[in-house]
Amino acid sequence: MRLVVLTTSYPRSEDDVAGVFVRDAVEDLRAAGVEPTVVSPASFRHYGLAYGHGIAGNLRRQPWRVLLVPLFLLSFARAARGAARDADLVHAHWLVSALPALATRRPFVVQLWGTDAELALRAPWALRRLVRRARLVICPSTALVDAARRLGAREVRVVPSGVTLPETVAEPEEPPHVLYVGRLSEEKGVAELAEATAGLPRVVVGDGPLRELVPDALGFRAPSELDPYYERAAVVVCPSRREGYGVVAREAMAHGRPVVASAVGGLVDAVEDGVTGVLVPPRDPAALRSALERLLEDADLRRRLGAAARERARERFSREAATREVLDAYRAALD
Repeated sequence: MRLVVLTTSYPRSEDDVAGVFVRDAVEDLRAAGVEPTVVSPASFRHYGLAYGHGIAGNLRRQPWRVLLVPLFLLSFARAARGAARDADLVHAHWLVSALPALATRRPFVVQLWGTDAELALRAPWALRRLVRRARLVICPSTALVDAARRLGAREVRVVPSGVTLPETVAEPEEPPHVLYVGRLSEEKGVAELAEATAGLPRVVVGDGPLRELVPDALGFRAPSELDPYYERAAVVVCPSRREGYGVVAREAMAHGRPVVASAVGGLVDAVEDGVTGVLVPPRDPAALRSALERLLEDADLRRRLGAAARERARERFSREAATREVLDAYRAALD
């Protein structure tokens, strides 16, 4: 199969955090015998819209850059057409990549990730015809299926994004502490994180516009450097206000760590309340703190939930399972 992958976010180096999960999926496809050609802003002129804070974030910070969007799409489409001349299928990650995918005049599938669907639903009529042209819409969680349908998707498949499963699980550090990994922004529930973990032992790995709320934050770390943070943590917290998928929750589960998460979006697919972790209402710092304190104080409960979480990750979220499912989706799209 000749496959072209279109993405607005893709690592430019080994330590770049942008679009790591897309790169991992591409590498897994290569291991399965598919040779994808990747078209990303690293390979065409993006006029300063990509990378940094992401396209949406960059436009919020500098609204005048919206004038550059047509040039960005034209540059993207030109690169996509060149790469896809002999392609059997085009896989467009994020909804913005669907327009360049259409320009290739090849069969294509669209992958929604969350923020793109949320923005598109503000004016679904503008994108419905484009989405309907896709052979298939892929969603990483059931939470996005309804959004895909409302945007006009004809066929939808849920294909979880795979995470690496470590061969062994290390014992957490003593005394136990809470770990947060991710962007320090409003939609990630960082305000609730700051309030709920005040005075608790915590490690915060990430950066973003709300960093002043967690001054002890360590900044972003390269994906290759995250494993020791998961291994040392007793509990991993994901307090998002909205979440299309929730990679951090699944990575924590792969490391055998219980997750305390908001009951929103893709986090509900990952965390089974009382079995692999604890679900709490979003925007509720009191409930979040109560769940964290309970787990920090109960090592036996942490071990039980963590073991179940690792088994769930092995069954449903491994990279091997994800690759099998995405290849099935490709075959369905081509049929």
